[in-house]
Amino acid sequence: MFTITSYTVEVIKDPFGILTGRRYEFLIDIEVEEDDELYSESGLYIRAIYNVEEGKSGLLKYELYEKTTQLYLDFELEDDEVAEVDAFCKAHVLEADDE
Repeated sequence: MFTITSYTVEVIKDPFGILTGRRYEFLIDIEVEEDDELYSESGLYIRAIYNVEEGKSGLLKYELYEKTTQLYLDFELEDDEVAEVDAFCKAHVLEADDE
């Protein structure tokens, strides 16, 4: 498991109108325990894309990165961790700056 320490959320601009719904990019800083396979001394963050459409919303994709190196990590989160990220995004999606 991990602990969310901070995050940012932004609306993904769609100047051509080709995406369905509204998409949001979350950058979620996380802490994991040292004995976890995801652990990195550099720190970690999750880049999550969340989609909101009429009648449904959900996590489209996520990626894990090391904070200081910006290195992509090819790891899958556990199902309960994915559910936690999805619930977090759902709870915070309205905080996006809609300029």
